[in-house]
Amino acid sequence: MFGDLYHNRVLELAGDIPHLDPLQDAHGRSLKVSKICGSTVEVAVRLDEGGRISAISVDPKACALGQASTSILARQAIGKSLSDIIAARDGLKAMLKDGAEPPTGDFWELRHLAPVRDYPPRHQSTLLAFEAATAAIEMALEARAPAG
Repeated sequence: MFGDLYHNRVLELAGDIPHLDPLQDAHGRSLKVSKICGSTVEVAVRLDEGGRISAISVDPKACALGQASTSILARQAIGKSLSDIIAARDGLKAMLKDGAEPPTGDFWELRHLAPVRDYPPRHQSTLLAFEAATAAIEMALEARAPAG
């Protein structure tokens, strides 16, 4: 039933996730949880002076789909801005929920998750890493904003 979901590249990505070491001096951190399946992904980021990701750590406790998505995020996140991550998240969401074309550019490997569109209960866990990364960057940017 789920054979098309868990094809070789999804399993390769899920089994090879970079940036798993904790980031102790993170500027922002977010944990997102799927209410449907209980999967979690925590993302911590450090930003450079321009607000781009200079370091990231990920901690996925998710199914293979959530792990594959986390792997794609972690592979491409360094040097990305909040708007870059939001664009990738929104592209992934549109692919899953609206049948849009897969994201292109640095996040092109999200195309491997296109079969998830046919399994709505899996959408949330597939989006967790990008939701957590967006929230972590927003937290980091808010922390550095001047008060007032």
